Amino acid sequence: MTDILVNFPLLTLTAFVGTYFILDRLAPRAMAVLEESLIAIILALMVLLAFVQVVLRYGFNSGIVGSLELNRILFAWLILFGMSYGLKVSAHLGIDSVIRLLPRPLFRAFAVFGAAAVILYAVLLIHGTWLTAFGATTKGGGAVDYWVRFFRLPIGLDDLLYPEWMREFAGQDRVHRWVAYIILPVGLGLLAMRALQALVEIWQGQRELVIASHEAEELVNENRNILRD
Repeated sequence: MTDILVNFPLLTLTAFVGTYFILDRLAPRAMAVLEESLIAIILALMVLLAFVQVVLRYGFNSGIVGSLELNRILFAWLILFGMSYGLKVSAHLGIDSVIRLLPRPLFRAFAVFGAAAVILYAVLLIHGTWLTAFGATTKGGGAVDYWVRFFRLPIGLDDLLYPEWMREFAGQDRVHRWVAYIILPVGLGLLAMRALQALVEIWQGQRELVIASHEAEELVNENRNILRD
């Protein structure tokens, strides 16, 4: 399994994203609950960790080793995992005032372009070797190569330690950097998948944009005369 991860990281990531997509299609409600629960757990852990650290520091003049680093990692996981979920539920903010003035076919073309731009952004950050086809002189790079580099090296995080019962199995005291950094390729892979889904939905007329719609404006219009009534 380790050899497959190291030698075929892109294939492994593609298989993971493909499996995630299939599960999302077969059990959309369960996957939505899973995603929302994971985001809620990360948020709760961040708040709880910060609260406990403040109590320990100012109340007992002590603290949790690696708490700041763990909070930074949790925050990164929240962003990198949450960006694909935000795209799924159209929660990303954007400015669409200009393109909404365009004729409907042209507006739809710009919406498709926006989704395609997100896919390109994710693919660029996942891996850069394919850019050699367009004249680029560097190979590799991106989140996949970055993660594989740390997977091959037994480099630990700065302050975050494994529990004592895990240290013998892990082979070192500090948590491996690849454990924290695995969210880089995973998060970008899920972002590309959600952007591709959005592009298809826009093309089929099931969705307007990859960004949030005018929900606030619609709510204002719906409740404009509520006080008058």
